[in-house]
Parts: sequence; C-alpha cells; structure tokens
Amino acid sequence: MARAQFQKGQKVWVECVGAWAFVEQVQPVWAKGFDEPVRVTYDVGLGREFTANELMLAADDPGADQGGGDWRVLRARNKWQQPEDCLHHPQPGTYPVVVTDRADWGGWRVPGAEYDRDPQQIERQARLIACAPQLMQVAQGLVDLVSENPDDAPPAVLGLARQARGLLQGVNRVLEAAPERLPAPAVLA
Repeated sequence: MARAQFQKGQKVWVECVGAWAFVEQVQPVWAKGFDEPVRVTYDVGLGREFTANELMLAADDPGADQGGGDWRVLRARNKWQQPEDCLHHPQPGTYPVVVTDRADWGGWRVPGAEYDRDPQQIERQARLIACAPQLMQVAQGLVDLVSENPDDAPPAVLGLARQARGLLQGVNRVLEAAPERLPAPAVLA
C-alpha cells in the first residue's frame, strides 16, 4: 500500500531534473479490492509524473545554529613554487587558506595552479569567505529589524530584507528525503 508523502502546493526538489517545483497534483492509483492506493505519483508541472523517491523536501540545516565561529585567513607555505618564481603573488611563497575550525584546520583551500592563474581574485575570495559569518549576521539583523516594523521600513530596505531572507534560506536549508507518511489531517469538530 502507498500513502502520499507530499501535499498539493508543497515545494519539492526534483532530483533527476535538478530544479525546485511545486506539487500540482497528488495522483493516487487505486486497485479494486484495496482500501488504500497501490501507488502514488506527483504532478509537479515538468511533463511527467514523479514518484516520492525522486522528490526531496527542503529542511532547516541542524548545523546552521552553531554560529559562524571565527573564520579567518591563514597563510600556507607554497610547497610547489619558490618565492622567487612567484613574485607576482601578493605574498610570494604563500597562499591563503580559510580555516573554519578553532584548531586551524578544516575549511577552504585552492589548488596551487588556480591560485597562480589569478592570485588577486583568490585573495579576495579568501577574504570574502572568511567574513561570510559576519555578513550572515548582518543579513539576519536586517531581516529581524524589518520584520519588527515592516510598515515603517522604506521600500528599498524592504527589498533588501527580502533578498537577505532569500539568501539566508538558501544557506540554512538542506534537502532531505520525504517522510514515510504524512501526519493524518486534524479533524475539526
């Protein structure tokens, strides 16, 4: 027997297409002699029906509330080039490493060949990545400020808050498989 795992109007990630979509119709397939549908498919407006295992839900990232920590840029020694061979680098003989852990490991690194191709761009990316947690705090502060008094905010600030909320949702949302069964709808008396 099959049960619906998604509801009409629910936003889902269609894995095989690589796109977000909304469930337009839940399509149960009934068979004579069964009390429940034998199969359930979903029409999400992409030209064919999808089964539940092809769709995923967005969920809040459980690790998102750990704060940003103190991400920082460290310099690592370039083992592949001597400092005199790379004098066009901002700091010859080293490359940036963004560490996201207190133990000075884990995080973001770039291959040496990519760094050598455009060191100025990589340096800028490293600084941007290192300040990402603070930028997220600023974005969250803007969203919180506007949500307290949305009628008092100028239209430009409302637009910025909407953008910030969308960006934060993109960072804090992860995909997860559909639940085995949807909770039974509450009956109103």
